[in-house]
Amino acid sequence: MLKRIFILLLPLFFFDAQAQQRTIRPGELWPDNHGVHINAHGGGILYHKGTYYWYGEHKAEHTSAALVGITCYSSKDLVNWTYRGVALPVDSQRGSDIERGCTIERPKVVYCPATKKFVLWFHLELKGRGYAAARAAVAIADKPTGPFTYLRSGRVNPYCYPANWTDTDRQRCDTLNAAHYSQWWTAPWRDAIRQGLFLKREKDGGQMARDMTLFVDDDGRAYHLFSSEDNLTLHLAELSTDFTYHTGRYWRIAPGGQNEAPTLFKYHGRYWLITSGCTGWAPNEARMFSADSLTGEWTQWPSPCRGPQAKQTFGGQGTFVLPVAGRPEAFIFMADVWRPKHPIDARYVWLPITFRDGRPVVEWRDEWSPSTFWSH
Repeated sequence: MLKRIFILLLPLFFFDAQAQQRTIRPGELWPDNHGVHINAHGGGILYHKGTYYWYGEHKAEHTSAALVGITCYSSKDLVNWTYRGVALPVDSQRGSDIERGCTIERPKVVYCPATKKFVLWFHLELKGRGYAAARAAVAIADKPTGPFTYLRSGRVNPYCYPANWTDTDRQRCDTLNAAHYSQWWTAPWRDAIRQGLFLKREKDGGQMARDMTLFVDDDGRAYHLFSSEDNLTLHLAELSTDFTYHTGRYWRIAPGGQNEAPTLFKYHGRYWLITSGCTGWAPNEARMFSADSLTGEWTQWPSPCRGPQAKQTFGGQGTFVLPVAGRPEAFIFMADVWRPKHPIDARYVWLPITFRDGRPVVEWRDEWSPSTFWSH
């Protein structure tokens, strides 16, 4: 009998211990309200009516394929998170875009005031096709926790040239012949990429869309930023007023620069972009860009990371920069430490962003508290 009472009381003691958590410990296991490591990888955060909602990829033990879907957690303090369930489940129907076993990556959610809907975008790869589909997918919900209704997926902005191209740029792109650039990574090939070789290749069917984020500017306009052109060039694509379609207006950023994992935020009127290089699951040194206008021109700066493993982004890869509600100077850099052989055990590196000479700095800390960090 005593053993049974102890077993029944044990969860109560455990949850009480969880309620006392006050700090973020980058790279360590991060338990939710059930004491289970948070399973929301490649994620993003929505702040809505006093609550933060964390959306991410549900990872399995031995595969990064989507077997469950997109999970949701909620928090008031950014430290203690409550599991809110699967916001968008995979589909059991064979042939569905989001069939169980497809690839779902980097989900992000924004709220659309015009429709009062929550809009979810994510990178989608069809089951059994590797990374060939390179699609953007969208879903909507009436509540931040879902359930989200899947709408569609596809390539982005077919038949459209970049909005930051001149007539000369378009004419030059039209003359490019892929047969003349069969050998990759040569100087002529790189020049052709910058001039739009792969953009021309995909123009009629729509541009490739992989690693991504969403950004809503101060004027209420929403944008979809993603790695395109075989991960060689970033595209910043304007969304419709209901945030569920692309308008056809988009801008190329860092053509030929091989950037993925984009994160975007605004500080004192300037736009900042932190990305990574393309090295698969292995970490690399973060890149940083800034612009006075969201549509460019963009200037590259050294990596913002400081401290142990700074040249490998602390062993992680960025996924989102979170503006802390009510604190205009406060931002959190969110990154994932991928573990492809044991995906469910991937860890989170969340670190505060400070500013030196007006530039973002992400410095390693073993432990820190969002409730006190910006108070001194």
